Amino acid sequence: MSTNDDFEPRLGRLGDKGRKPRPRKFLSRVIAATNLARGGAPGRARQSAFTGSRIGRGAGVGRVLSSRDRFAAFRQRRVIVKVRTVKLGGNGFDVANAHLRYVERDGTTREGGRGQLYSADSDAVDRNAWLEPAKGDRHQFRFIVSAEDGMEYDDLKPLTRRLMQRVEDDLGTKLDWVAVDHYNTGHPHTHIIVRGKDERGKDLIIARDYISHGLRERASELVDLDLGPRTDHAIEQRLRAEVEQERLTSIDRAMLREADKDILVSSGGRGAFDQAIRMGRFRKLERLGLATRHGAAHWRLAPDLADTLRRMGERDDIIRTMQRAYAARGNAPAIVDQVIYDPTASDARPLIGRVIERGLSDEYADRHYVIVEAIDGRTHYAEIGKGEAVSPIPKDAIVEISPRSSGGVRPVDRTIAEVATANGGRYTIDAHLRHDPTASERFAESHVRRLETMRRVMRNVEREPDGSWIITPDHLDKAEAFEARQLRDRPVTVETMSALPLDKLPGAEAATWLDRELVADSPAPLRDAGFGGEVRAAQAMRRQWLVAEQLAEEQDGRTVYRRNMLASLQRRELLRVASQLSDEVGKPFAEARPQEPIQGRLVRAVDMTSGRQALVERSRDFVLVPWRPVMERHIGKSLSGIMRDGGISWSFGRQRSGPHI
Repeated sequence: MSTNDDFEPRLGRLGDKGRKPRPRKFLSRVIAATNLARGGAPGRARQSAFTGSRIGRGAGVGRVLSSRDRFAAFRQRRVIVKVRTVKLGGNGFDVANAHLRYVERDGTTREGGRGQLYSADSDAVDRNAWLEPAKGDRHQFRFIVSAEDGMEYDDLKPLTRRLMQRVEDDLGTKLDWVAVDHYNTGHPHTHIIVRGKDERGKDLIIARDYISHGLRERASELVDLDLGPRTDHAIEQRLRAEVEQERLTSIDRAMLREADKDILVSSGGRGAFDQAIRMGRFRKLERLGLATRHGAAHWRLAPDLADTLRRMGERDDIIRTMQRAYAARGNAPAIVDQVIYDPTASDARPLIGRVIERGLSDEYADRHYVIVEAIDGRTHYAEIGKGEAVSPIPKDAIVEISPRSSGGVRPVDRTIAEVATANGGRYTIDAHLRHDPTASERFAESHVRRLETMRRVMRNVEREPDGSWIITPDHLDKAEAFEARQLRDRPVTVETMSALPLDKLPGAEAATWLDRELVADSPAPLRDAGFGGEVRAAQAMRRQWLVAEQLAEEQDGRTVYRRNMLASLQRRELLRVASQLSDEVGKPFAEARPQEPIQGRLVRAVDMTSGRQALVERSRDFVLVPWRPVMERHIGKSLSGIMRDGGISWSFGRQRSGPHI
C-alpha cells in the first residue's frame, strides 16, 4: 500500500487551459516548416530525404503541371526548354556580357542578319542599358525555348511574350527579361535571359519542379492553342521518320524503358502500327550492329545502345554544320577531306590552319567549336570547350589547336601539399623558400598562381586575409578534380599564330607566323592542296619581300636569313605601334631594357602581328611589354616586375617593399 508521500504532482501534464502555452523553439518551427514544404505532417519528420525541389517560386504550379496525364501529353505539341542558372560573381558578369553579344551575332535572323534583343514591351533593347542595373545581381537565368513546330511561326516574339507572361503569373512576380530569336538552325528557337531579381529587388529563386516541368508545359500549352494538338496522322508520320534515323529516337527510348536486365525486348506492340514501327526499327538497329534477334518475338539490344546512337547523331550534326559553313562559301571540299578532330586519339597531333567558322555546338552548355582549313589540305571540325575558357578568335585567323594533357595531379600540386604538411597545413611563399632553399621566389609564385586559379574556377581552396593558403589533407584529390574539370571545359588549347589573314602576311612589316616557319628547324609540313598550297605560295612571296628589305639574301639557289631577322621585325612594329599610341596616351614611349624595373598601371592589351603586348603607363611615359593571360583580370591595377630574357614575373597591386623580383 503506497503512502501519500509517494504521490508527486507534475503540473501541466494533463493540460491547463488557463496556463499560457510555452513558446515553440526555433528548431521545432524550422522542422515543421520543412516537413510542410516536403508534403509531410507538421509534427513529425518524414523518413525520405529532403531534396529542396519545392523551394522557391512556382513550386505548387510546377508540381501540378508535372503530374498531368502523360497520355494527354503524348498528343501535345513538343517544346524543348533548357534552363541554366549562371552565377555572376567574379568574372561572371563579363561572361554574361559576352553571352549577350554572342546571341546577338550576325546570321541568326531568317534573312541572315544580326539578332536583336527584345523585351515584353520593346522590339529593340540596348544590351548595355539592360545589363547595367544587373551588375550587383548574384545570378541570372538563361532559357532556350525550341518548339518542334517552330517553323510554322512567322514571328516568335508573340509566343515568347505570352510565355513569359504566364511564367510571371505562376511565379507571382514581374520579371526583368530580354530575348532574341534564332532561325539559323533546323529548329527556330529563342534565347531568354532573366535577371535574378524579383520585382521587390530580392534574389529570384525558382522551384526545381517548375524549372523541370512547369516551363515546358506552359510553352506546350501555348503552341497547342496556336496550332492545335497533334493528330494521329502527324504522330504516325513522325514515328515513321524515326525508323531509319541513325540517332537516339523516341522509339529507342520506349524500348529501353521496357527492356529487362538482359536488354531483351519483345517485338510485339500495342497494335499493328506499333508492331510495324518496332520491327522496322529493330531491322535498322540490326544493320547497325546494335540489335540481334532471339527467337521469333524477341530482340537483344546492345548494352551501349543509347550512347552509341547519341554519338552517331552528334556526328551527323557535325557533318551538317560543316556543310552549312561551306554552302555560304560555295567551295565545299570533298567528303574525304572533311575530318572531325579527336584530341583523345593516340595519334592526335597539333593542328595548324585558318579558322573559317566558330560557333556553338551546345548553346545550353555554352560549348564552342571551330572549323579549320588546315595545312594538311583537309578541313577539320574541333570542339574547343566552354566559351569563357577560350579567348576570342579573329575572323580568318591562323591558329594552332593542340590536345591537352589527360589531367591528373601535377608536380606543382604535390609541392604545395608537401610545403603545407611541413608548415601546419598552410602554404606561403616564405614557407616554400624555407622548405626548399634552392627554389627561387619566381618559382614559388607560380604555385600561388596555381592556387589562385583553383580558387577562382572551383572555389575548393581558401586564402587567409594574411595571404596564406589553407591546404587540406585532400588537396591532391581537389587538384585532380580541378584538372578533370579543366579538361572537360577546354579539351584543347587554341593558340592564335596570326590574327592577320594569310593574304596580309607576305608584306607585313612585323615578325609574322610565316617568318617563324621560314627560320624554324622543323617547320610544319605543308600539303600542296587547299590551305597548305596557299601557305606555300605565301611563303614564296614573303621570301621575296625579306630579300628586298635586306633581311635575307639568295645564295646558291636557297634563301639565307639574317640572324636577328625576327628581332628586327618585332622592333620595327613595336616602334610603329608605339608612335601611334603616344598620341592616344598623351605620353612618350620608352623602350623597356633588360634588367630594367617596370612599375606602373596596366592600361590594356595591344594586339600586334608579332604578338600581344601590354600597355603599362608610368608617371612620365609608357612601355609595351609581353602580354600574359593572367593580366586580363588585373587591367587598371598597379603592377611591378623586372625585364628578363626569359620573361617577367609580375606582382599586381601596390607593393610596400618596392619592385618585386
